[in-house]
Amino acid sequence: MASVCVCSTYFNVNDEGELCLNPGTMGLRQVLYFKEPGTFQFQAADYPWLARIRVRVQAAGGGSAGARAAQGELVVRNGGAGGGYAEALIDVSALGAIETVLVGAGGNAGGTDSDGGAGGNSAFGGTVTSNGGGGGTTGMASGTGSACFSGIAGPLAGTGDWATGGGGSGGAIRLTGFQGQSGNGGESHLGHGGFPRSSDGGGGAPRGYGGGAAGAFARDGETSPGTSGADGIVIVELYG
Repeated sequence: MASVCVCSTYFNVNDEGELCLNPGTMGLRQVLYFKEPGTFQFQAADYPWLARIRVRVQAAGGGSAGARAAQGELVVRNGGAGGGYAEALIDVSALGAIETVLVGAGGNAGGTDSDGGAGGNSAFGGTVTSNGGGGGTTGMASGTGSACFSGIAGPLAGTGDWATGGGGSGGAIRLTGFQGQSGNGGESHLGHGGFPRSSDGGGGAPRGYGGGAAGAFARDGETSPGTSGADGIVIVELYG
């Protein structure tokens, strides 16, 4: 009868004589993407072969305010901050029966006289958390004189094996009643902030996940809309 030598590090032969992989030696088998804002559930029991997971948590970016200028005057806005990021490698034995997955929504676009909304936090259970970016403000009044307003500071780091806060946004600068520049949106680990403006219009929209929105620019009686921040995302890598 023929015999086969089996490396016991990676394989075993069960009682039925079947050659099987040892748990924890299969590597990456599946990736779950939670892209829509909201609350979801993760159950380890749905994956009987699961040995560990790597969780990547990106919070949402802040929105920016709109702007309205009087005739012959100028208004510019700062941008919204980028969302924070965190990640962790978690053994299946440390997971609860059901883990809650939270994906933060991008901050709302503000009106001409209201601040942009803050980006929502994202999390995987209570183990891996990241904080959303703050919204841009309406600090500058319509005018012709030089003025500047600071950008929005990035959020503090959350929790995980390692975590980082999001990027701060650019400030708003008015040189005259016709020249100025809005603030860029804050960067995130998995996205980019919106581009600033030096002509009439809403600030640039963020790209990817977690970036902040750029500020609006309005001149000589124009009205420009605010811009929404980018949503967050939670990525769960499943290892067998």
